[in-house]
Amino acid sequence: MDFVQGEVLYVAKPLNWTSFNLVSKLRWRMQKTLNIKKLKVGHAGTLDPLATGVMIICTGKSTKLIESFQYQTKEYIATMELGATTPSFDLELPVDGMYPTEHITLELVENIIPKFKGEIWQVPPIYSAVKVDGKRAYDYARDGQDVELKSKLLVIDEIEVLDFTLPVLKIRVVCSKGTYIRALARDIGLALGSGAHLTALERTRIGDVKLEDCWQIDKLVQFIEEDPLALKGA
Repeated sequence: MDFVQGEVLYVAKPLNWTSFNLVSKLRWRMQKTLNIKKLKVGHAGTLDPLATGVMIICTGKSTKLIESFQYQTKEYIATMELGATTPSFDLELPVDGMYPTEHITLELVENIIPKFKGEIWQVPPIYSAVKVDGKRAYDYARDGQDVELKSKLLVIDEIEVLDFTLPVLKIRVVCSKGTYIRALARDIGLALGSGAHLTALERTRIGDVKLEDCWQIDKLVQFIEEDPLALKGA
């Protein structure tokens, strides 16, 4: 490997890490091991801190490939709790609303879920990095300001129910760039005549890159620390 010239790494992001933290840790470790002050390192698609799974990390000249990776389809396994909502649509913030679930049956779920396949319009979460007038949406939200976010046209290639035991619904989703699975959970809750928020999210694939192809972060850091010659292409 030659991380200075450019490499593409498949990494499994741990729970509670930000995508920025992951990139920063790897960059710092590589720079220290190679005794260099600068190294280009970037990622092809953000994951929320409470999400885990596949991240593609590019170094050196390979950072030019990031955009091409970003446009590849992504697969997720999403677990949501029906009957309760949060402002962030996940566990980052506490529950702010409770809704009935007694009417939700497996038959209803299996009737509703396929309606989200294909082209859909989605309003991003207010707690997101979407920019409005040069400011991140989550900054407005944290300041207690209301802001109107425009809906975006997305494509859901595949969506299926993996498990349903009220109030928990687990689904698999294959979708296009820019899809917010948190917002999808919100919309599914509404379509079911209730509410919903994510309790777990795992990205299992980007393009042809699967979770089983990924480095665990501790193993990758160990490799960088113990084999600096490999990083120089030796």
